[in-house]
Amino acid sequence: MGRIIECIPNFSEGRDLEKVEAVVNVFRGVQGVKLLDYSSDADHNRTVVTVVGEPEALEATIINMAEKVYENIDMSKHSGGHPRMGALDVVPFVPIDGVTMEECVEMANRVGKTIGERFNIPVYLYEKAATATHRENLAAVRKGQYEGFFNKIKEADWAPDYGPSEVNVQGGCVAVGARQPLVAFNVNLGTDNIQIADTIAKTVRHIGGGLRFVKAMGVKLEDRNIVQVSMNLVNYEKTAVYRAFEMVKMEAKRYGVPVIGSEVIGLVPMAALISSAEYYLQIENFSMNQVLEKRISE
Repeated sequence: MGRIIECIPNFSEGRDLEKVEAVVNVFRGVQGVKLLDYSSDADHNRTVVTVVGEPEALEATIINMAEKVYENIDMSKHSGGHPRMGALDVVPFVPIDGVTMEECVEMANRVGKTIGERFNIPVYLYEKAATATHRENLAAVRKGQYEGFFNKIKEADWAPDYGPSEVNVQGGCVAVGARQPLVAFNVNLGTDNIQIADTIAKTVRHIGGGLRFVKAMGVKLEDRNIVQVSMNLVNYEKTAVYRAFEMVKMEAKRYGVPVIGSEVIGLVPMAALISSAEYYLQIENFSMNQVLEKRISE
């Protein structure tokens, strides 16, 4: 591959694995596109895909994926622990190699326009592709979720950027954007009290006065009878993974609740984990050039 863009589409199905595979199969065997990872969560009822590709090939494949999503998912019957506004919920484009953020914004606009016209779906541009400052934050765009959008879409401030001005009952709405890489990082707590997870999430996230580059929410994991603080670290270089982990752990102590594990969703930059290793092992004067795999791949 020459010029590379990453895309991390999230779609609202994490329980019916046949439907998940039907969508993910769109990425397999496509020249110029490489499926790197995908993970489904039944409690969230959501699947996160990580794919990279050359711009033209990736753009065409994302449209094909959207078609498969809208064939298989009915939002009027959907429920899950993760906020969502549509069958194809979020489509972010991330510049990786030889591509500018401006090109990713242009791609977000083309993809958004096509989804709106071809599938009759209201489309909202977010992050770097946002057409207004109040639309930059995905949480603000998605507030109200699928059920609330039937009224929200009628407000002047929330007219779609592309597509119809009414919610597609089966497909919902979609957010398409361009952004920097982020780390999806969840911390599991040794309790089933969702109120504790919600309170910790509010304390840790930036909007609640917490860490500058952290978005967070509480989620109940029904199958394990525990709760988690689910986070997005939107700039892992400025808010490190270990810092978010330690803050959750510190806040959990207040309620006498232990941290029993954590998880990374999708792919994570090596540097994000190396910085955590440096912190916990108290390694002095460490360089990325000391990582064996990095030297081999050079």
